[in-house]
Amino acid sequence: MKKSLFAILVFSLISMFTLPVRPAPQELAGTVTLSGAWALYPMAVKWSEEFSKLHPKVRVDVQAGGAGKGIADALAGVVDLGMVSREIQPVETEKGAFAIAVVKDGVIPTICAKNPLLGKILASGLKKEAFTAVWITETAKTWGDALGTADKTGLHVYTRSDACGAAETWAAFLEKRQEDLKGIGVYGDPGLAEAVRRDPLGIGFNNINYAYDAKTLKPLQGIAILPIDLDGSGKIEPAESFYQDRDAITAAIAKGAYPSPPARDLYLVSKGRPQNPLLVEFLRWVLNEGQKFVAETGYIGLSPEKLADGWNKIQGR
Repeated sequence: MKKSLFAILVFSLISMFTLPVRPAPQELAGTVTLSGAWALYPMAVKWSEEFSKLHPKVRVDVQAGGAGKGIADALAGVVDLGMVSREIQPVETEKGAFAIAVVKDGVIPTICAKNPLLGKILASGLKKEAFTAVWITETAKTWGDALGTADKTGLHVYTRSDACGAAETWAAFLEKRQEDLKGIGVYGDPGLAEAVRRDPLGIGFNNINYAYDAKTLKPLQGIAILPIDLDGSGKIEPAESFYQDRDAITAAIAKGAYPSPPARDLYLVSKGRPQNPLLVEFLRWVLNEGQKFVAETGYIGLSPEKLADGWNKIQGR
C-alpha cells in the first residue's frame, strides 16, 4: 500500500513538470505609422503616448500634413493609418479606403482679437449667408458688407492652401467644396491661426484645438472666435453663445447645438481591412480604453453604438 502511494506521488510530481505549460501572451512590438489631418493630430499624439506606455516595445509615429495627405499616404501604403477629417469620398472607397470613425470635433470661424469692430462682431455674429458672401461669392468686401452695416473697414479673407478636412468641412457648411473657397491660402491649421492673429482685419477658420489654448482652454492669445448667428436674428442669443472656452464649444457640439457641418466625425483610414495584429490591437484600444483621453484632449466622444460598429467592421462582422 505504501509503495502504491509512493508511486502515485512520484507520478504526480513528474506530471507537474512534464505537462505542457500555456505560453504567456506575446508582448506587442513594432511600429504603427499615421499621417494626415491636423484636426486629429493632437488626439493621435495623445493616443500614441498612452499606448506606448502600455507597450514599451511599440512605437507609434504620428505626422500632420492635412487630410489629403493622410488619405493619399494610406492608399499608397506609405503609412498604416491616414488621419482624415472629412467624409470619405466614393472614389477613395473604390481604391480600398477602409475608414473607422474615432472621435468628433468641429471647425469654427476665427478673427483677430484686435479687430476694431470686435464688440459689434461678437454681439451680432455673422449669418450663414454672410459667410457665403465672404468666402464664396466675394461680395463682402468690407466688414460692413458682412455685418449688414455701412461700415467701410476692410476685410481680409484667409483659407487653407493644403487639401484638408477643415476647409472641406467649412465649405460643406456653405454647401460648397474646398476649391470654391476664396481668400489668401495658408498652409496648415497653425499657419492659418497665426495669419489671422497677425491681421486685425482678418477672418479665417480653424479646428477647435488650434483656436483654443490647451492649458487655459480659452481662445488663443490674439484670436477671437466669431459666433455664427444660427437663427438669423442679427444678434447672438444665449442659446448660440458657446464659444467662451473649449469645454463650452465641445459641449455644444455634443448636444447638437452647433451645426454639423461644420462639426464632423474624424477617421482613421487604412488600405483595406487591417490584418496586422499590432494594428488591429491599436485600433481596438483606440475604440475602447483610448476613449477615456478624448474629452481632456479637446474632442467629443462618439456614441457607444458607433464605436462598437467600428470594432465590428474591423473584425469583418
